[in-house]
Amino acid sequence: MEFHKGQYGYDLTQLQEHYSTIELVAGSSRLVVVPEFQGRVMTSTTSGEAGYSFGWINHDLLGSSELSEQFNPFGGEERFWIGPEGGQFSFYFEPGKPMTMGNWRVPAAIDSMPWDVIEANQETATFRKSFDLTNYSGNEFAMEITRRVSIIDPIELEEFLPIQLDESVRVVAYESLNQLKNTGATEWNKETGMPSIWMLSMYQPSPEVTLVVPYKKDGEGTVVTDDYFGKVPEDRIAVDDVAVYLKADGKHRSKIGISPQRALPVLGSYDAQNQCLTILLCSLDSTSADYVNSSWEEVQAEPFKGDAINAYNDGPLADGSQLGPFYELESSSSAAALKAGEVKMHFQRTFHFEGDEAALNPIAEKLLGVSIQTIKSKL
Repeated sequence: MEFHKGQYGYDLTQLQEHYSTIELVAGSSRLVVVPEFQGRVMTSTTSGEAGYSFGWINHDLLGSSELSEQFNPFGGEERFWIGPEGGQFSFYFEPGKPMTMGNWRVPAAIDSMPWDVIEANQETATFRKSFDLTNYSGNEFAMEITRRVSIIDPIELEEFLPIQLDESVRVVAYESLNQLKNTGATEWNKETGMPSIWMLSMYQPSPEVTLVVPYKKDGEGTVVTDDYFGKVPEDRIAVDDVAVYLKADGKHRSKIGISPQRALPVLGSYDAQNQCLTILLCSLDSTSADYVNSSWEEVQAEPFKGDAINAYNDGPLADGSQLGPFYELESSSSAAALKAGEVKMHFQRTFHFEGDEAALNPIAEKLLGVSIQTIKSKL
C-alpha cells in the first residue's frame, strides 16, 4: 500500500529507511520512537498506517550525512531538551558570545547524538545517555538522562483521564517519564546554575489550529509572557478568564509563557480543519519552586523566574528562512538543585483525539475548561 505525506505510514516508512525505529502499538493506536534522536517520539496516529500523522517531521533532513553544528531540526512530536536557553546559565551559547541567532547552538547530546536503548517492547521503550555540558558562565555539568516512553491503551484511558469517550472518538495516548541525574562530584545551585528538563512537542500546523493554555485566575503576577520574539500581534493572541489562546498556523514566529504562579498542568490545541483535539498533561512543581529563565539576555536580573509552560508558533525568520512550519506545546521541570548522585523527574502525557466536534466538545470542556466553539471563536 502506498502512503502519502501526512499519513503515519508515510512517516514510518521514511524513518525506517534511514534509522532504527521502535514502534509502540495498542490496537490501531501507534507511535514511533527513534534512538538516534534521543528516544524522541517522532509521530503518532489513532488509526494505523493510513491514519493522520500528528508529529511534524522534517523529511528534507532525514538521512542527511552532513549534520549542522548549530541545530538539526529533524522534528518529532516529543523531544527532550535541557534548559535554560538564554541567560548567564544558558547551555545554548558559548561563554562570552553575544546571544544572537548566529551564535545559538543546540548541544549535540540533545540534538544529533544517539541514545542507548535500555529496554524495548511493544508497549514501552527506555533510553539512557551520559554526557557533560558547559553553561554560559563556564560551569561544567556531568549528567545522565533516562527516558521511558510508554503507549497508553485506549481501553485503559479512564484510568488516566476523568472522561468517558464517545465510541466514535479515535485516540492515541502515551506518557514519558524523564529523569535527570547529577553524575558529577559538585552540587548544582544558584551560583553555578541549575539545569531543567525541557520537553518540546512539534505538531503539524493548519490555518485553523488554536493553542489553548489554561491558567490560574487567582495566581500572582502577569497572566502571560508574550514578547519572547517581539510582542505577539493582537490578532494572533487572545486571553479570557480561563485560558490564553494563540494562533498556530506556522506563519508567524511567536511564543508565549505561563509562570509557575499562573500555570496549570494542562495545555492543548484544537485543529478545526482536521477535527483533532490534542491534550498535554505534565508534572508541575509548587508555585514557590525556581524555574529557569530562557530569555536571550547575557545577564538576567532574575535567572530563576522563568516560565513553567510555553507554546510556540513557527514562522519566517528575519532573513526569510524558516525551520518549519510547525507549532509546539512545551513544559519544563523546575530547576534541578541536585547534589552529587541526586535525580530530578518530569513526566508528560499526550493525548490526541479525532472525531466530530460534538463528540470532542465534552473532552475540551472537562480538560481545558472551554468548549470547542469557544476555542474556534477566539482567533
